[in-house]
Amino acid sequence: MSDILRHNTDRTVNLLKLELEIRKAELEEEWHFSSLEKIFIEKRIYRDIEECETWEAVITAIDNGLKPYKKLFRREITLDDITRLTEIKIKRISKYDSSRADEHIRGLETDLEEVTNHLANIIPYAINYFRQIRKKHGKGRERRTEIRSFETIEATKVVANNAKLYVNRQEGFIGTGLKKDEYVCDCSDIDDIIVIRKDGTYLITKVEEKQFVGKDVIHAQVFLRNDARTIYNVVYQDGREGPCYVKRCAITGLTRDKEYNLGKGTAGTKILYLSANPNGEAEVIRVYHKPRARLKKVTFDFDFGELAIKGRGSMGNILTRNAVHKITLKEKGLSTLGGRKLWFDDAVMRLNADGRGKFLGEFASDEVLLVVTRGGWYRTSGTDLSSHFEDDILLLEKYRESKIFSAVYWDEEQQFYYVKRFAFEETERLQCFISDSEGSRLVSLTEVEYPRFEIKFGGKNEGRRQEIIEVAEFIGVKSFRAKGKRLTNYSVAGIRELEPVVRSEAAPAPREPEEDTVDKSPQAHMPDDPAQMKLDL
Repeated sequence: MSDILRHNTDRTVNLLKLELEIRKAELEEEWHFSSLEKIFIEKRIYRDIEECETWEAVITAIDNGLKPYKKLFRREITLDDITRLTEIKIKRISKYDSSRADEHIRGLETDLEEVTNHLANIIPYAINYFRQIRKKHGKGRERRTEIRSFETIEATKVVANNAKLYVNRQEGFIGTGLKKDEYVCDCSDIDDIIVIRKDGTYLITKVEEKQFVGKDVIHAQVFLRNDARTIYNVVYQDGREGPCYVKRCAITGLTRDKEYNLGKGTAGTKILYLSANPNGEAEVIRVYHKPRARLKKVTFDFDFGELAIKGRGSMGNILTRNAVHKITLKEKGLSTLGGRKLWFDDAVMRLNADGRGKFLGEFASDEVLLVVTRGGWYRTSGTDLSSHFEDDILLLEKYRESKIFSAVYWDEEQQFYYVKRFAFEETERLQCFISDSEGSRLVSLTEVEYPRFEIKFGGKNEGRRQEIIEVAEFIGVKSFRAKGKRLTNYSVAGIRELEPVVRSEAAPAPREPEEDTVDKSPQAHMPDDPAQMKLDL
């Protein structure tokens, strides 16, 4: 590190020296021509060219007029200098101010002296340069970004969805440039996509602006390689007259642009029903037979949950040997894969199933997350790995409808502290559970059963003894919309959460009727102990 700093410092010194030398050359050039112009006008040398008839005679006359003064200049007078003098307009000559020109030349000489001094003392000049950088770009310009992690990040997991995918199912084209066709989903330009056709063939390919993938596309979606939780439920007819098979399988690692088959590869095979389930859901379908003589069962139901998940190459089980008219969805199902373990990586503010970050628990398909922010807002969120979260997260955990929270907050409008006990309600919309007046803030949020808070008084009540509030006895459980109960009428210097009292028998707290409600809605470190969360007053 010291070698890098030394190299960078030496490089900076050399750059500063080069800048000073360039500045010195510019000042000397400006001084030279200003002095030349002053002598040319004040000594009326321009009058010597009035009788000249050729360009050479003009140049010679000016040069002869400047000869007595050449020793005053710091460099030789060149032909270019004399040519510039001939370009001075009569209007400038007539309005020339000698005293103003002298003042300008003295300023140039002062600047030259300063630059020469800096060059002679380049190291002190460089030190002062660094000090000025800190002074000029320090206060008020603090770093606003945060380096959270230097770990290797897989590009496909963090790349932004900067394109939209479209498909023309009949003609078999897919890509980001088919804006007049059917919209599929958002994607990035480095994603893979899976395409399944009516005849049971499928392939994986890169996202392109437009490409042909085969006619009669029935499914197209961004493909997540090695995703064993996305289960495809399929019903297909083997050949033109063959029986109908049913299967459940995951499609994981494949060779790009190589065609595979969901059926047995028989000519005339067609997909009768297909669903892609991100968490292994198993629905119930209703199968309608084509009517024919002596057919007793025209319709029947089939539950995919009764079918085992097998490899993508398996042929599946026979669903029916009779001709099928149509298949419809009767009932959506739940996941048959069991819970999925999830972690939250605060380096990228994303969920993952790879064990990175804080462990959140095992989630079934119908379970959701509770997201609480430090600003006093909350919402519930699904467990999709692509979900986005707020930057000021205070609490992120599995949502439990019956869990009771206790919150202390400052109401800016009323100028008092309030306490409330409540359970969060399931909602995807961001909701505020404290006062929505500007300046209100959340002081403490805890989920312990019997929380205790110590109030330290201040201001004109500074001498008052500290008071301990037993929250479970102080206020009953209400809605999250309720205002709560005023903590005290006295001036407060600080509120501190104490160790909760452990009670052997916990009777359920009765719900009180709601008080004033505040219906509001838009808009971290997560604490190590999920039961106690603190905010600075």
